[in-house]
Amino acid sequence: MQEIIEKLLILQDRDRKLSRVTQELAHIGPERDGLKNKASSTQTALDAAKLRVKQIESERKQRDLEIEAKKAQIEKYLNQQLLTRKNEEYKALTHEIEMAKEVIFKIEDAEIVLMEQAEVAAKNVVTAAAEAAAAKKLVDDLIGQLNAREENLKKEFAELTAGRAQLAAAVDDSTRNRYERLFKSKGENVVVSIEHSACGGCHMKLPAQIVTSCRGEAELITCPSCARILYFTRGMVLTAAE
Repeated sequence: MQEIIEKLLILQDRDRKLSRVTQELAHIGPERDGLKNKASSTQTALDAAKLRVKQIESERKQRDLEIEAKKAQIEKYLNQQLLTRKNEEYKALTHEIEMAKEVIFKIEDAEIVLMEQAEVAAKNVVTAAAEAAAAKKLVDDLIGQLNAREENLKKEFAELTAGRAQLAAAVDDSTRNRYERLFKSKGENVVVSIEHSACGGCHMKLPAQIVTSCRGEAELITCPSCARILYFTRGMVLTAAE
């Protein structure tokens, strides 16, 4: 194998590792945000459950005020009955008293419903609080793991980047520039082997002359279809696959 091919393969391996680390680092931020959103959603559910309890309690207090107001009306009508001497006026006040009592009965029925709702709402708060606490603990643990992973990846990225400069410097400028252009456009497989007389990158069958030239190792040979840099080793199968 040509010395330049060996250097390119080492450089390519380093760039693949850098690419992997870069991709993993890019995923950590969104993953961390997703975990925070999960914890936030359970907290939002808890806040909503607590708010519902307050709303029910507020409605019950309002119903109590309405009942007190109706009782005050009834007391007023009773006092007016004691003072009136007119039969029609007495009957009218009696009717108003009965109407006020019916309103009180309806409000009390509504309060019973509110009491039942309050019981359910209180249970929902307990459940939501437990879920929020569990979610927060889980998210805190996972975010801690992500933060540690991120720090390790940053260290690895720094080490790989520092070492790459030396590896790249070992390759002549022209070849390195060609390799880097291909790496940007073709991805991680730039320097590829020949297998069954086909390019290891695009898998197109290679002309016999290209295979022969590659075996000669006199110069860099590229695939006529995808322009990737080709290399040959004695263990490769050169017979075309059927």
